[in-house]
Amino acid sequence: MNHEREAGRMAGLQEAGQAANVFQPIKQKRAFDEVSGEIKRLIFKGVLKPGDRLPSETDLASRFKVGRQTIREALRLLELSGFIRMQKGGVGGPVVVDTILNTISNSFLDAFQMGRITIDELTLARLAIEKMVLESLMENKPDQADIEALRENISQARARMDSGMQAYEENTQFHKLLARASKNHLFIILVESIMTVVAHFRSILDADPELTSRTINAHEQIIDALLKHNRKKALVVLETHLLGIGDRFKELADGTKRGAESG
Repeated sequence: MNHEREAGRMAGLQEAGQAANVFQPIKQKRAFDEVSGEIKRLIFKGVLKPGDRLPSETDLASRFKVGRQTIREALRLLELSGFIRMQKGGVGGPVVVDTILNTISNSFLDAFQMGRITIDELTLARLAIEKMVLESLMENKPDQADIEALRENISQARARMDSGMQAYEENTQFHKLLARASKNHLFIILVESIMTVVAHFRSILDADPELTSRTINAHEQIIDALLKHNRKKALVVLETHLLGIGDRFKELADGTKRGAESG
């Protein structure tokens, strides 16, 4: 019995020794890791926002109390991670980018191009999310600046259409502006990512002036219903609009496919 206990104890010590070999001493962080980590923390907290230009290397070195080489390495790491981009030119330098949005948008677009997202799935996802955006705007009245931005967007789209041009970019931007008006960052990320796929899909199809006209009219009706706090009309117009867009996309895609096969 004693022999068994001793054997068990020795086996336990041996296993513990093997496990101990797995763990390695923690190395102290290098200075450029700490600098990049602090800049990322400021980005996550919203202190630094997409589009913000970071101070010069000399200024950053002074603020962090490190050398300029440390700052260069930290900026290189942030650029490789997608948190900043280095602009060239007289007013160049490190600029904060929306790495989360870029990553999600690219993932959505890759999935669509690989056939993992269908037009029906895209339409249903848009409808569900944008309905929630409208519900949010009904509960929390959008700022006047947001309303003016939406109206200006519709005016620009109408002007382009009246000039005989397509208003794809303006019509895509309308849905992004709606999401931004909600002040809900998750809605913003989801809508902008989905609209990246919509914009890509629209760009590879033939021009459709009728679809552009219907889209602008629907956008005008949505804003009108929103301002009148007519929840039912806003949701009905949105649903009819997005389902109609989805159906038209499928028609255009089928036509493009048939043309390619016959050609």
